[in-house]
Amino acid sequence: MTEPTPAEAPSRTVLLRGGTVHSPADPFATAMVVERGSVAWVGSEGAADSFADGVDETVDLNGALVTAAFTDAHVHTTATGLTLTGLDLSDARTLTDALDRVRAHAAAHPADRVLLGHGWDATRWPEARPPSRAELDAATGGRPLYLTRVDVHSAVVTSALLDLVPGVTGRSGYAADAPLTGDAHHAVRAAAHESVTPAQRTAAQRAARAHAAAQGIGSLHECAGPDISSPEDLTGLLALAAEEPGPRVFGYWAEAITEAKEADRIRELGAIGAAGDLFVDGSLGSHTACLHEPYADATHTGVAHHDAAAIAAHVAACTEAGLQAGFHAIGDAAVAAVVEGVRAAADRVGLARIRAARHRVEHAEMLTPETIAAFAELGLTASVQPAFDAAWGGEDGMYAQRLGRERARTLNPYAALLRAGVPLALGSDSPVTPLDPWGTVRAAAFHRTPEHRVSVRAAFTAHTRGGWRAVGRDDAGVLVPGAPADYAVWETGDLVVQVPDSRVADWSTDPRSGTPGLPDLTPGRQLPVCVRTVVGGRTVHERPNE
Repeated sequence: MTEPTPAEAPSRTVLLRGGTVHSPADPFATAMVVERGSVAWVGSEGAADSFADGVDETVDLNGALVTAAFTDAHVHTTATGLTLTGLDLSDARTLTDALDRVRAHAAAHPADRVLLGHGWDATRWPEARPPSRAELDAATGGRPLYLTRVDVHSAVVTSALLDLVPGVTGRSGYAADAPLTGDAHHAVRAAAHESVTPAQRTAAQRAARAHAAAQGIGSLHECAGPDISSPEDLTGLLALAAEEPGPRVFGYWAEAITEAKEADRIRELGAIGAAGDLFVDGSLGSHTACLHEPYADATHTGVAHHDAAAIAAHVAACTEAGLQAGFHAIGDAAVAAVVEGVRAAADRVGLARIRAARHRVEHAEMLTPETIAAFAELGLTASVQPAFDAAWGGEDGMYAQRLGRERARTLNPYAALLRAGVPLALGSDSPVTPLDPWGTVRAAAFHRTPEHRVSVRAAFTAHTRGGWRAVGRDDAGVLVPGAPADYAVWETGDLVVQVPDSRVADWSTDPRSGTPGLPDLTPGRQLPVCVRTVVGGRTVHERPNE
């Protein structure tokens, strides 16, 4: 695996002291030395004096916390940037509010060939329905508009955008006046994205990377693919990340292969795997996740895009080529198909090779004890998004609407995954949910279903070291000598040790425990504020002086 490296890693030696350094090498560390882009030493304040005369710079932490930078294991970078700089309906409170925002956005962007927006969620609106095509036609003055649902698995569009896609009405997923899904959605998405100029795309990617850095994120796993973006989008992003300071970007390209030699076209794009959003199914919110039993609020079981045989062929080909494979699978039937397919691939190429490849499954929400055990057996990494539960879990959330409360309570069982030994990598699926790493850790630690909660420490590890392990690096994502100097400095309150059960209010602050503390993430408390983010020893974000 070729590691994305920031351009011109600095050769200067820096001593950070006077704070708290979260490091398994020394649970009492208050200082750290960085040299040539790597961690050189961590230790106590007294020992730091011996370095003081031999460094190029000394940073007084003033009591701040230093942690490994976060890795967001599932991101759509350009789409995130377009949302940050464009029409974002994620906090629209009503259908009327959403239409008003569309109208204002159209008026403010008269030169845009296609209006782009994201984030509507009709399950949160009192009207309980998406905008109609006629309403959007009126709000935009008849201009092309592409407006994705919060899960990005369906979209509402205007008549003018449909006119740009010949034959779309004959594609699967088309409905006369309902959100588009499936092939129809992919076709209109391609037409909409073609309107984005290279300059707009680069600006969006810069905005997303800068925003990620400001959240203490040092690495992004870009989940690209032919149904999501374009080869130019991925190669442009990887080139930008190599040329300009900011978070590292590990690229995935979600294209199925059937022979090992086909891996060459994946590698030519700079991708480290034929993985990410290689869709086995869709999403629960759009009624396209593939289920064993029908939805509670619909009469069907969703959509299947790849069966076990196709999954087996892809995994076997990737394994033979030394390439990471992976799939998007949310519904229980989709997850079961992945398990069946990967197990069949193991029969072909050997279980040891399958496990060594660290193939991954994105989302993996509807799991059973049997599929969890299979993940552990097959060495599959679960790339998961705890903010999904925070947004849609609970007794009255979207999950319960779609599945009924009993099935909804089984979703996102992080504690069971960790007990089984399944590697976890946490992410956001941004722009589906925001780039918000401490919020993500909080969501895992305070899962709406108590038995699925994990400790803050376990969630933090999955959101730092877990992301690096998911790309084959076991020596990164942690502040120990020799590791990449990817770290963040935080302004925070008391450091505690939080656990995921009835002791969650009984925090250990006794230094004799030898367990490094982390911020108190109890809901309602302020999350840590990022003061500085460093990638490979280079500062990529610094909070402006107030």
